[in-house]
Amino acid sequence: MPGIKIVCGLKDGRSAQKELAEDVSKSLWGKKIGDIVTGDSLGFSGYEFKISGGSDYCGFPMRKDIAGPARRRIFAVQGVGLKKIAKGVRVRKTVCGHTIHPKIAQVNMQVMKEGAEPLVAPKTAAEGKTEDKN
Repeated sequence: MPGIKIVCGLKDGRSAQKELAEDVSKSLWGKKIGDIVTGDSLGFSGYEFKISGGSDYCGFPMRKDIAGPARRRIFAVQGVGLKKIAKGVRVRKTVCGHTIHPKIAQVNMQVMKEGAEPLVAPKTAAEGKTEDKN
């Protein structure tokens, strides 16, 4: 089974995507949305991350208000995994629980404390410019 892909939201608004090996990703199993994870256990020394969400191998999003690792069909008005259609409209949606388990494919994290080396390369002047298409 492949490892978990983590998407780390940086403080400057950018994000960094990293693929974890299977043995390293096992350290995330059992953690919940909102938990703080040290970067040392994931191979990023000096970093500290907060788990903010994720999705399973079929693309169903994780929701903080659903307990456990299993999928549930909820009757929702708003929130993760739901587009607001109109006022008062409720929709039945399938979502995952808030616990990370082996079938989770992606975990979203926020950087709470930065380490010595950056997760992504610093911005260059060329990245901010766009090409003319004349």
